[in-house]
Amino acid sequence: MTLTTKGLATRQRIIQSTAEYLRSNDPGSATLDDIRVVTRTSKGQLFHYFPGGKEQLWLEVARFEADRVLDDQQPYLGALDSWESWEQWRTVLVARYRAQGKNCPLATLMGQVGETGTTEVVTALLQHWEDDVRQGILKLHSAQPRHGGIDAATLAAAFIAGIQGGVSVLRTTGDTAHLEAVLDVLFAALRTSVGTASVRQTRDGGSQV
Repeated sequence: MTLTTKGLATRQRIIQSTAEYLRSNDPGSATLDDIRVVTRTSKGQLFHYFPGGKEQLWLEVARFEADRVLDDQQPYLGALDSWESWEQWRTVLVARYRAQGKNCPLATLMGQVGETGTTEVVTALLQHWEDDVRQGILKLHSAQPRHGGIDAATLAAAFIAGIQGGVSVLRTTGDTAHLEAVLDVLFAALRTSVGTASVRQTRDGGSQV
């Protein structure tokens, strides 16, 4: 379906308004009538922009929330080229999840969009996140080259796995202590790698810096 500029803006407004509503309401119990009211649209408009109905709209909201996870970490996540930027990223990351607490809008939505949609959204989010961290490791090592070798992709994967584990505990306890602990360990590993090694881009033997 090809939309005009106005149509694209209307569709995005519906997604954003729905996201705001679902952050404080159970996606499983919310209906299209609820969304019609909060977005000030008719049922006909909703099905015009989201022919697949509720599941399609929920999937688009999940994509929006996934993008928000990364946007909330900017500009630091996209510019991890110094220790200062890494520390700023860590501060922003912990603050984001402390503010979120036990409530995770994206995780809640995932139970409503089906396995295919869940896999697509989560895989894209984690891959983008991991790529940004990997590029940051490469930039940091380029600025402070050493002899030897360390796999940047493996360390980036460890960062993402560690963050996800810390957030999982947070969703149960409401406490960021485990997230902060794993970041401390990973930052120590990163500092050690910068002090003793140069870097390879991939886990399977990519080029060395």
